[in-house]
Amino acid sequence: MASNVESPERWYLALLGFAEHFRTSSPPKIRLCVHCLQAVFQFKPPQRIEARTHLQLGSVLYHHTKNSDLARSHLEKAWFISQQVPQFEDVKFEAASILSELFCQQNLVDSAKPLLRKAIQISQQTPYWHCRLLFQLAQLHTLEKDLVSACDLLGVGAEYARVVGSEYTRALFLLSKGMLLLMERKLGEVHPLLTLCGTIVENWQGNPIQKESLRVFFLVLQVTHYLDAGQVKSVKPCLKQLQQCIQAISTLHDDEILPSNPADLFHWLPKEHMCVLVYLVTVMHSMQAGYLEKAQKYTDKALMQLEKLKMLDCSPILSTFQVILLEHIIMCRLVTGHKATALQEISQVCQLCQQSPRLFTNHAAQLHTLLGLYCISVNCMDNAEAQFTTALRLTTHQELWTYIVTNLASVYIREGNRHQELYSLLERINPDHNFPVSSHCLRAAAFYIRGLLSFFQGRYNEAKRFLRETLKMSNAEDLNRLTACSLVLLGHIFYVLGNHRESNNMVVPAMQLASKIPDMSVQLWSSALLKDLNKALGNTMEAHEAAQMHQNFSQQLLQDHIAACSLPEHNLISWTDGPPPVQIQAQNGPTTSLASLL
Repeated sequence: MASNVESPERWYLALLGFAEHFRTSSPPKIRLCVHCLQAVFQFKPPQRIEARTHLQLGSVLYHHTKNSDLARSHLEKAWFISQQVPQFEDVKFEAASILSELFCQQNLVDSAKPLLRKAIQISQQTPYWHCRLLFQLAQLHTLEKDLVSACDLLGVGAEYARVVGSEYTRALFLLSKGMLLLMERKLGEVHPLLTLCGTIVENWQGNPIQKESLRVFFLVLQVTHYLDAGQVKSVKPCLKQLQQCIQAISTLHDDEILPSNPADLFHWLPKEHMCVLVYLVTVMHSMQAGYLEKAQKYTDKALMQLEKLKMLDCSPILSTFQVILLEHIIMCRLVTGHKATALQEISQVCQLCQQSPRLFTNHAAQLHTLLGLYCISVNCMDNAEAQFTTALRLTTHQELWTYIVTNLASVYIREGNRHQELYSLLERINPDHNFPVSSHCLRAAAFYIRGLLSFFQGRYNEAKRFLRETLKMSNAEDLNRLTACSLVLLGHIFYVLGNHRESNNMVVPAMQLASKIPDMSVQLWSSALLKDLNKALGNTMEAHEAAQMHQNFSQQLLQDHIAACSLPEHNLISWTDGPPPVQIQAQNGPTTSLASLL
């Protein structure tokens, strides 16, 4: 709140000093700070002081109180008066920036847009503010899901940054545009853009932290692009580079020297946020690849770091990181046979979404999908169907839609009496023809679902064809869970056909892989097959060992099943409409069938 006013009056400096003292007190004394600033107007100050004081009052009221109407009144006066004062850019554009934030908070987006457009129009001689306001308007369009307008603005920003000689900020604009093009699935435009960004980042010589942060941004986009495409083996070199990059950043000290070009005064993310983001993409990779213990390790590290950051920083991106981490670890828990823990973490996601309507809007479909997966794990198929149907209604994301449809198809296959609905779904995710997304992983899963259906229908040769296709694809990209599931199902088919040797060749590696992941359901299935196989082959000792393993897995899953269904959070399986329920009533023990586990 320091003043730049020429020859300021003593009374003004005294009031400003008092206001700043009260604002920075611990705890802040905002009411007294506001009184001191309001007292400035009693002296009938010149326009420069009047405009700056309105800005200071508006900013304090906006950031520290709920009196948004009064904050708006002061900010509007600051914006109006400052436009009449020559060479008063900082006050003028800061007032426009904060006022548009306030409009967005009040859902007055149609007031924020023209304000920002006007500020952008008159700020072309002020590089820092021109770039900042372009970023702000692009973000506003992004929040409204108008990615085309946002991309156009980022393109304008990149060209402006080039003209004013800021290759660093040009890279920031282009990388931000690349991120939105990835969200829009405009892959044809993404590849040349990322190639250009890579060249700019490598050639730029400047502050080492800024250079490394650009590299992190660039590599995060590359890694998420690979992961979206389900290519968990191809992504490994990029992911390794990213992890090395974040280690390099953590050893660098923040340079206090300000860039000579005012257009360079931007940071993509604080260092600590970048660390959490790298943990997050590592967790995403580990989960897709089926390294679930590694996913657990990095999730624990990231959540611990997030808890520390959230004590000092209320940035909404931290809650988003937390929700995405929890979404991934919940899926891991369901695979490793920790349903009760997964359910409590689903409830934690619900609580985070209750605190932020925007977070809930962005993650509602994922939340219902997780509940659907939980319902499958406890054999509540009707609830699973309801959860997946709700999720389909809420998502416009093509990959998530395909993932949900694949899981819903598995529910219909298990129920055995939903042929019409099942065939309708399978037509929409046909891996041989017009598959809806480019994801390698989801296409491999679609072949598996076809194989599963053919197995249940007794069409074993057809099932083998589909499962071999899954195996070929999953081996190509190290998709360990799909490999394990395909091997055990092929083993089951060969066992039914009486080819015990071939069955054993499938089930033994399936068991080894499932133990490494670890995937509790595949271990249960494999141990049951190994018991029957060894009995048929006359291997009494091995049959007894396999029977003991099967008994142990059954007991673990049964105890976890009872624990999960006894939790009050289990009632979340009935929630299919509106925001997450605030309180979850306890129920009298489990009500679901345990037959599928025995």
